[in-house]
Amino acid sequence: MSESTRDSPTVQRSAYHRLTDAEEGALEEGAGGMSESKLEVENAEPKSPTLALQPLVGRPSLTDRFLRRGKRKIRVTNSLKAIVFSSWLNILLLAIPFSWVFHFMADSEEEGHHSWAMPAFFLSFVALIPLAKLLEYGGDQMTFYLGPDLGDLLVVTLNNSVEATLAIILLKKCELKLLQSSVIGVVLLRLLLVPGVAFVTGGSHLLEQDLHPALTELNHTLLTVGVFCLLLPAAFFSAMNRGGVAQTAAQVAREVSATSESFINDTNRGNILAISRGLSVILLAVYVVSRIFLHKPPGEGTANFREHALAPEALRERALEFENEDPELNQWVCIGFVVVTFLALAATAEWLVDSVDVVEDLFTKEWFGLILLPLVSFSGDAFNAILYFIRATYRSLRGQSAPPNTLANARPIDLSIQFIMFWMPFIILLGWWTDRPISLLFDSFEVALLISSCFIVNYVTADAKTNYAEGFAMLAYWLIALTAWFYTGQSEINSFLACGSVAEAVVAAAAGGGER
Repeated sequence: MSESTRDSPTVQRSAYHRLTDAEEGALEEGAGGMSESKLEVENAEPKSPTLALQPLVGRPSLTDRFLRRGKRKIRVTNSLKAIVFSSWLNILLLAIPFSWVFHFMADSEEEGHHSWAMPAFFLSFVALIPLAKLLEYGGDQMTFYLGPDLGDLLVVTLNNSVEATLAIILLKKCELKLLQSSVIGVVLLRLLLVPGVAFVTGGSHLLEQDLHPALTELNHTLLTVGVFCLLLPAAFFSAMNRGGVAQTAAQVAREVSATSESFINDTNRGNILAISRGLSVILLAVYVVSRIFLHKPPGEGTANFREHALAPEALRERALEFENEDPELNQWVCIGFVVVTFLALAATAEWLVDSVDVVEDLFTKEWFGLILLPLVSFSGDAFNAILYFIRATYRSLRGQSAPPNTLANARPIDLSIQFIMFWMPFIILLGWWTDRPISLLFDSFEVALLISSCFIVNYVTADAKTNYAEGFAMLAYWLIALTAWFYTGQSEINSFLACGSVAEAVVAAAAGGGER
């Protein structure tokens, strides 16, 4: 650093970003010479000088990191032991064999009998909770072998694997309305409930927690683009409807039979599908470009965003700690573990979808998809968060509290962005390939929920800081979304989601008295 650079208050602020008003005054003292206070400010070092001013040097290559050259190797026996004791939720794995048994017994039942289907559904639901947690654990361990950037992408992808697998199975079985509701429900859960719980529990003993400003701004852009892409098909549909009010299936059927000019037809569905597929390609392109930008940011001296001048101190410290930590799992054991866990999850998720008909008398499909189904992957984290909050509060009351974490947990928001920018358009294009009429045309109620949630999250994280009051507000708005209990859906949009002719679907829904 040159002397001219060191004497510049502006550069000094950008480097440390934590100077007080008094220190600024010392920097601006007389031009004739340096006062003692000025020298102290210039020579003062931040809490972690290596973290604040120097990039991480000597990072190993991907091959060296994966093979752990020059580092201690992890034994297979230690890896298997670590998997078994990775979480107390592993005890719920006992539900897997029972759920599979009940599923095959339900398959052998006569049509109309559901004596085995109900326990198969609930046991499959319970079994998915530890499987989702194990996939997250496997992703965290693979981060040690792939590095923070690729590892973070893998962790986010594995965290979304439960919902993505369920979505693909629902697409295969042509449960398109339930698929759409679950997509909205997953994004709402990741935007409101999960970060809300994290901000409340993490900020309960701090005035505020920090987020990375540069990453937060990028997340705002990606989230807004993804959500607004759902607004366009809904606006197009409303224009075709000429502002008409929502109708029941019977009213739509009478309109179809009375006139050939009804907008509920295969031609207009084709137009909606074409718009959705075009938007999906654009969303995928935006997401890929954003990942390239995050993995290899442009400019000299910035190897990754953990070394950014505005990165929170806790994030930089965590980056250095990560380089000195050892994984708990051997890399080959970890790969096999992730593959086996995912296969078990995929089979159990299919058994869950196969038995979903038994709960239709208890919930509407909209409420089941929006609220209940997305809770599968969050249930384990919710229990852990509650236990952490109780334990931290108890220790604080006894004066034994550990230093709180100043870094806010914003990974759930990254999960929601990946789901809406990657998995949702991927499902649309997969439906195109498999001849399923899935589109980005969602119910107006669902679009309103998603857009309002997007604005709330963007406002809460606008200053790259969070607190428990803002987290509680996010939780409260997710509870408002429970009003979906009374929502039965738009029949016109349901007709567009039929795997067959739109006119036939309308007539069939009217004949069955389908209000949904």
